[in-house]
Amino acid sequence: MDSDTLLLECEERMEGAIQNFKEVLSKARTGRANPKMFDALTISYYGVDTPVNQISSISTPEGNQLYIKPYDKSTLTLIEKAIFAANLGVTPQNDGQGVRIVLPPMTEENRKATVKDLSKQCEAAKVAVRNVRQDVNSGLKQNEKNKEISEDMLEDYLNDVQELTDKYVKEIDKLLEAKVKEVMTV
Repeated sequence: MDSDTLLLECEERMEGAIQNFKEVLSKARTGRANPKMFDALTISYYGVDTPVNQISSISTPEGNQLYIKPYDKSTLTLIEKAIFAANLGVTPQNDGQGVRIVLPPMTEENRKATVKDLSKQCEAAKVAVRNVRQDVNSGLKQNEKNKEISEDMLEDYLNDVQELTDKYVKEIDKLLEAKVKEVMTV
């Protein structure tokens, strides 16, 4: 593959790793209610596994509450059962119109466990970025071996890839730092 194309692919894949990490961070529980907690929650709706957020509206009436109001009231008990089955540490309350979820306050222990989990996810994102670097560097070295680029050009490309790697690793660290601050704030 052309070296410039490899460099573009490198940046795209590293950006993808950042987006995945942002998705993980958005679902992490802080002290506040977050509708994204239920993005992965699905129910069997007319025989098809359907995400709850596609068949209902999820709102936050208060900072520690979520309210799920299905468009079809027949799915109310299915949603309630799915929340119990997901083992999210919350108890849904069916009021006949929707499901109210009151999030218990996070303890110091919960916060530390969340930070620990986020740190693991952060390291996984960094590993993904480094794996992209390794793949691209292999491709660049192969191009040099095939005489498509010179040794000097290879060195320049390798430096560019390392700069991209450093940039994205720093961005991952900044994202984690901001989320840890949010989680640890009482």
